Formats: sequence, structure tokens, C-alpha cells
Amino acid sequence: MRIRLRRGILTAAVCAAAAVAAVTSTGPAGAAPLYPPLPADPFYRAAAEAYPSAPGDIVGIRRMPTPAEIVGADAWQISFHSTNSQGDPITAVTTVLAPVGKAPDGPLLSFQHVINALGPQCAPSQTLWTTDPNLAIREAAGLNVALQRGWTVAIPDHLGPTSAYGAAKLGGQITLDGIRAVQRAPELQVANSPVALAGYSGGGMATGWAAALAPSYAPELNIVGAAMGGVPMNLRKMADGIGTEPHPVFGLAFAAALGLEREYPDRINLSGQLTPRRARDARRAHRRMHQRHPADRRGRKPAAGQPDQPVDRRTGRARRRRREQPRVLPGCPGHAHLRMAQPHRRADPGGFDRRNARPVLRGGCARPEPGDSHP
Repeated sequence: MRIRLRRGILTAAVCAAAAVAAVTSTGPAGAAPLYPPLPADPFYRAAAEAYPSAPGDIVGIRRMPTPAEIVGADAWQISFHSTNSQGDPITAVTTVLAPVGKAPDGPLLSFQHVINALGPQCAPSQTLWTTDPNLAIREAAGLNVALQRGWTVAIPDHLGPTSAYGAAKLGGQITLDGIRAVQRAPELQVANSPVALAGYSGGGMATGWAAALAPSYAPELNIVGAAMGGVPMNLRKMADGIGTEPHPVFGLAFAAALGLEREYPDRINLSGQLTPRRARDARRAHRRMHQRHPADRRGRKPAAGQPDQPVDRRTGRARRRRREQPRVLPGCPGHAHLRMAQPHRRADPGGFDRRNARPVLRGGCARPEPGDSHP
């Protein structure tokens, strides 16, 4: 079925997200999606060209400092081979927390964190160590409950190297390949562990797909259970519910449409539907996201083995934005977390400006808010 997108960017985003619910549509040729930069850390970049023979094979492994909220556990990061939705090779990263003194082959929990975002700075391998309150994983301390029971916890960056939010099949495959990689790391002693899956919202989408794909994609894994919450069951109906009028969760739907376009550029042509003015705005916002990334700040890079730390640069020039120019808010998602056609004045940065009846995207990476819908 061919997508016929209307001119309005709101309609384009909603229709794109709805159409990919079935992932069967095609779109006209147009502008290429805007992809985020990889983190400057060589651990991510060196792995991009190294593809071992099978999904789940380890590309690199390193010890990490234990995150501040975690007690009595060692931390590791593993980069590994996986595949995208088209079956092409990619590399992905998972973070592993292992209780000190745990028994070999104890339970392994794959926890798919809430990542409703479009930027790699929002991935758990970054945010578990961030000092930015807009990016921090606030529920990280809750993982101590599993760790104190002797469970090893794996937390994959399930949006993949392009931060393809909404492309949950990709997330499911990365989750399963991350489990394979963890079980193939002799240092972690979980080769024969029973595996459980858990996730909420964006992480619930990856969890659900992992559970559904496991019998065919990774039948060798001993998955004993899966728990997920906040999972949209029908993207088309959710898009219909948002409609074509201003809606308080438009930002999340638009972010999902952009993420889906990244994963399915031959089927979703959202960028090609932008007017020349809005295309320039999108490129400008994308450049600002690059500027927020440590790799693009006058050549300075983070110390080896340390995750990147996003920086909120607030210069006088950045404060003097023209009316109706997209504004990058603190946090995520990536280049898409901006105010579409929002005049420059103070308004609630985390909700809907009813005085102007225009959509406002939420700041922050992955904080579920009351009343949120998750496309």
C-alpha cells in the first residue's frame, strides 16, 4: 500500500507512524533521513566496521565504574554483532551489572529501559553514568532489587546505532543478540543461565518483540518469562486517536515517525514531505544536536572508557532565536525534540501550550508522564 501523505507536518508524522505499524508500505523518493552521530568514544566507533560471523558475537568488552545508584555489583559494557530490520549487520552495545560474588549460571535479567528518544546520548550505556539530571535513569536504583537476589542484569541500547525509536523489531533483535553476547562472555559466568525479559514503554516494545521473535530468531536461549508494560498494541489506532489537530503527545508520535524513517528509509519518506523552510529548520536542529555532542565541541573528547556527557550550551545567540524557529530543549529526543512552529516565549517545556494551541515536545530522555501515549 502506498502512503499518500498530506502537506501538514502533523499529518505526515501521524500517517507515517501509523503506516509502519504494518511495515508494508512504500513512499516516494525524497530527502534522506537525518541520522545522529555515533558517540565519540572509540568503543562505539571502532566496532562499527568489525562484524564477526554471527549475531551475538562479541566485538569488544570492557569494565566500567559501578554507576552511583548501584550497590554491590561490577559493571561491564559489551559491543556485539546484531542485525537491523532488513537483516543487514550492525553493532550494538549492552551494559551488564553483575553482583559481586554471585553464583555461576544464576538468573539473567535483560532489562529494556524506557528510551523514548532519538539521540544516542539517551542510551543506557550513556545515561547510567551521566550527571545531567535531564538524562539520568531515575529508576536505576530499583535494579538493586534484582542484583541483591544474585541476578545479573543486562541493559541493552535497544534503539541501535541510529537511535531508531519506534522500530521495535530492531529492538527485539538487539535485545536477543545482547543476551547471546552476555552469555558468551566468560567473565560474566552466565552461559547456562535462565533468562527473563522486562521493559516498559519504549523498552516494553523491545521486550514484546524479543519475546515474540525468540522462538525463530534465537531458539537456543532459555527464556523463562517476559514482563512488559505501557506497550502500544496498534500504532494505527493510536495515530488515528492523535488525529490531525494539535495534540499534547504529538511530539512523541513525531519522534516515533522520525525513528521509523531511519530504520525504513525506503518505506517511510517523512523528511521528503517537509517544506523547504521546515527542511532547513530540521537541518539546523540536527546541527545543534551535533554541537551538544562532545565530539563536536572544539575537538575535545571524553576520557577513554567514559561515556559521553551531553552539554547544554546556552549562549546569547542561542537565546535570541527567531519567531517560529525550532528550539532544542534540554535532553532528548535528539534532533527532533524541538518546538514545531512555536513562537519564542516562555511556556511549559514539558507539555502542551494551550494558549497557542501548538504541539510542544517534551524535554528529557525517557520520563513517562501521566497521560502519555507511547506510539
